[in-house]
Amino acid sequence: QVQLVESGGGLVQPGGSLRLSCVASGFTLDYYHIGWFRQAPGKEREGVSSIEGMTGITYYADSVKGRFTISRDKQTVYLQMNSLKPDDTAVYYCAAAHATEMVASVLLTSGSRLKSWGQGAQVTVSP
Repeated sequence: QVQLVESGGGLVQPGGSLRLSCVASGFTLDYYHIGWFRQAPGKEREGVSSIEGMTGITYYADSVKGRFTISRDKQTVYLQMNSLKPDDTAVYYCAAAHATEMVASVLLTSGSRLKSWGQGAQVTVSP
């Protein structure tokens, strides 16, 4: 059974940093692409960053490029978030797609097709 558990959210001042973790169990990450998504109150869900299962190739939304870094270590995917802004405030979710379901490059725009999601981690950026 595929399970994803996020942690690491919290309250941080603008300009600060947080690192989110997504621990995967029940499947081997090598064969799955993992994406980070976020949803702020009253806004649509947004794909933030993804990492390809076999190659580790990474993708980023323009809104976070240069500030966020996605990485993977064994069964955990991290999202390092630097230079945080109030607009980054949202619930952050990780999600998984098997490599045969889609290519990693489209994962961030294919959230509605993903079946495996974590429970979410709140990130609040405020003075």
